[in-house]
Amino acid sequence: MTTRILIADDQEDVRNGFRLILDSQPDMTVVGEAADGATAVELARSLRPDLVLTDIRMPGLDGLEVTRILAGPAAEHPVRVVVVTTFDLDDYVHTALRNGACGFLLKRSGPNLLIEGVRAAMAGDTLISPQLTVRLLRSLSAPQPRPQTLPQPVPEPRTATEDPLTAREREIALLVARGLTNAEVGAELFISPGTAKTHVANIQAKLAVRNRVGIAAWAWETGLAHGT
Repeated sequence: MTTRILIADDQEDVRNGFRLILDSQPDMTVVGEAADGATAVELARSLRPDLVLTDIRMPGLDGLEVTRILAGPAAEHPVRVVVVTTFDLDDYVHTALRNGACGFLLKRSGPNLLIEGVRAAMAGDTLISPQLTVRLLRSLSAPQPRPQTLPQPVPEPRTATEDPLTAREREIALLVARGLTNAEVGAELFISPGTAKTHVANIQAKLAVRNRVGIAAWAWETGLAHGT
């Protein structure tokens, strides 16, 4: 099947370049372009593309708000959104992923990663530019400073309700945090990719996260992924 794509970027040369790259693929076609966020939302609702590529800094609505409207928890008809930007600020990455983005790519990463990002999103995976991945996960696992003037609370023992995953699901969450795809998880655990995909979907539901990055974030925040 052909993936129908909407491109949102305020620079015409960028839109033209993305169109050339994507239309050259036999399984992709660009169905629309927008030069600002409001137009991107309008076209997404009228054209119903399979995926939206959006820049961050655009006139009117920025790409982060476009992502929230089209892919966030309140979206009536969620659309896959991949953010493609020049800016690699941590706040942008975190906000985009919280708003439902299923990919965050840097424009300088090149055409191959753009194509991979679209295919990953359509397969239910999340692709982040390699330059950002390690920094993102390390920031999630970094200890938070506590005021030295206050007494340190005694940690309470973890209960079953705080960790809703089964042993198998924790194993899969760890592999997801290491960046493995469903196929790679299946090969590692001697299960089919379809079974791995089902487990990942169940983990997302139990943790109330929207994508694989949410699973990875949970694994790092809880300490499961430390040492990987």
